[in-house]
Amino acid sequence: MKVNRRTQAERTAATRAALVAAGRTLFGEHGYSEVGTQAVVEAAGVTRGALYHQFDDKKGLFTAVFDEVEQAITVQIAEQVGERAVTDPIGALRAGVRIFLDLVTEPAVHQITLVDAPSVLGWQEWRARGEQFGFALIEAMVQAAIDLDLVERQPTRPIAHVAIGALDESALYVAASDDRQTATDEVVKVLDRIIDGMLK
Repeated sequence: MKVNRRTQAERTAATRAALVAAGRTLFGEHGYSEVGTQAVVEAAGVTRGALYHQFDDKKGLFTAVFDEVEQAITVQIAEQVGERAVTDPIGALRAGVRIFLDLVTEPAVHQITLVDAPSVLGWQEWRARGEQFGFALIEAMVQAAIDLDLVERQPTRPIAHVAIGALDESALYVAASDDRQTATDEVVKVLDRIIDGMLK
């Protein structure tokens, strides 16, 4: 009888995935500074040596967790706005704002992306890594609006930077509120006005 054994690459990938999943849960629940590497390896069911084989240190693991969370947010927004981003980019942008706020103000996501990431990664790396995800999505929707002659022709990069800053601050405002729904409604109105201001 032939035994189906996993390859070294498969074992490595499984170990990495277990560590990232454990880190995401623990960092999201307790915050980066409150989580030790021992807690991570125990939750992942691997050895401390496996952690340091996969990542240089705890910051390296956190970086992988942050990237995974950011990518998941971007994918969910892209999937939900879908083809609307091509035919109705302004409507897609408004919808994307609401989806973003729903996702990023979830406590664990908020802890990882907006509370811990700027200090753990440093502002420059935090922003640089963020540019790999949401920036491109915003730029694409704004460019589509320009192509449809809904918005004046202009560089999209500055708009993406301003939009990301506004979205991050909006998420912090909502997450800190005792009434998240009211806070969301408030910032969505503000962000809608900003979007309105872009239109011809």
